[in-house]
Amino acid sequence: MGKAERTGEAGGRTYEPTWSSLALHPVARWFRDAKFGIYAHWGPYSVPAYGSNGTWYPHRMYRRGTEENRHHLKNYGPVSSFGYKDFIPLFKAERFDPDEWAELFLSSGARFAGPVAEHHDGFSMWASRVNPRNASRMGPQRDVVGELEKAVRKRRMRFLTTFHHAHNWWFFPTWDPETDCSNPEYAGLYTRPHSEEERPDEAFLALWKAKLAEVINGYRPDMLFFDFGLGQIRGRSRREAPAFCLNKAAEWGGEAVVAFKEMPAAWKNLPPGVGVADLEVGKMNELTHHLWMTDTSIDCGDRGTWSHVKNVGYKSPERLIHNLVDRVSKNGCTLLNVGPRADGTIPERAREILLAVGRWLAINGEAIYGTTPWVTPGEGPTRAEGGGHFNEAAETRFTAQDIRFTTKGGALYAVCLGVPGDEISVRTLKCLYPDEVRSVSMLGVEGGLRYRLDEQGLTVETPRKLPGEHAFSLKISG
Repeated sequence: MGKAERTGEAGGRTYEPTWSSLALHPVARWFRDAKFGIYAHWGPYSVPAYGSNGTWYPHRMYRRGTEENRHHLKNYGPVSSFGYKDFIPLFKAERFDPDEWAELFLSSGARFAGPVAEHHDGFSMWASRVNPRNASRMGPQRDVVGELEKAVRKRRMRFLTTFHHAHNWWFFPTWDPETDCSNPEYAGLYTRPHSEEERPDEAFLALWKAKLAEVINGYRPDMLFFDFGLGQIRGRSRREAPAFCLNKAAEWGGEAVVAFKEMPAAWKNLPPGVGVADLEVGKMNELTHHLWMTDTSIDCGDRGTWSHVKNVGYKSPERLIHNLVDRVSKNGCTLLNVGPRADGTIPERAREILLAVGRWLAINGEAIYGTTPWVTPGEGPTRAEGGGHFNEAAETRFTAQDIRFTTKGGALYAVCLGVPGDEISVRTLKCLYPDEVRSVSMLGVEGGLRYRLDEQGLTVETPRKLPGEHAFSLKISG
């Protein structure tokens, strides 16, 4: 990932590993238009399928007194004799079907999709040459990233990979002699033994970059998403990674997107403008001038369980649809996670919910895909307090009086977040002049609707039969 490799060009420009150069990269048009993607947290942590955050089971199983530690001692024994490494042979993925996953994601309305390539646990989900602890050699003995890349692209979706491995240095207690993490034999998974205070060494940084280069060169992802640990990577390495990705994509004739977890300033992930900022299980409360993303999970944990956890509950299709519409109206997009079981199957209830979202998008996608925000995101009584991370749990349910706006071409879309009565009243549109409205229709309903525009706003007569449920999109042409 050195200077000699930075040969790609985008719009005649080669991006150097400097913040000023990287900030010149525009957000790819395909991503602006896509609005909705799906990814999957899946790995050895899917075997125990336990805890308030399943992907953090590997971390918490070693912390004495935690719920996960007590569960581990009861079901697997001491961590000195049965450590996280011992879940790998149990992660068999015997029913994993990448085409089935990709077909479900497509049917859900996603325009981009892919896997978590590596989580904090240090286990690579691709056929890695630089990390022997990978899904091609161990556990499933399959190139999960490669198989999904082919299945996703076969369905003409953009391919996404996410990376969380920057936090691997701090994830396991390699300094604790009472765990298997301190055994140098397993350093490839846990990192080499080091103290809690010690910062990543050159070998760790070199491996971090080598893993990225393998996936970028081997699978050509359209999007790289970095989790919060990126802020702990030394400056030059952190600048080289997005430059390498963007230049390689341009070299191959594509447009890549770099997204990163927007965290408090102390975390120092990436500067503004270098990539698409992400809010975890959250959203902006106001319309923004910059495009943003949220990664959230289909499960109903306050902060997401992310990987499959036994007896986990799921968010309703209504909640997922309403949140998607709300985000798009504020210049955001959604990356939705689903957690498959260790055997590779996606739980039936999760499948049902994803397909329900897909049915809604099949009717209303015109008001979502390829749209841009209007001058105001919407109107209505329902507001969550405090935009940012982890604010989904504070939401109250949207009502039919909550309207969200998007625009495309010569149309303004007003999406009603609820089941309306005889009329839909959009008070904000009293700002329009009469000759600005030529017709009003509802997506999924043939013909126009009766309406009036006056000082009270736009009032539309609701059709006798509504097209589906959850939310309804008025198309205001003019």
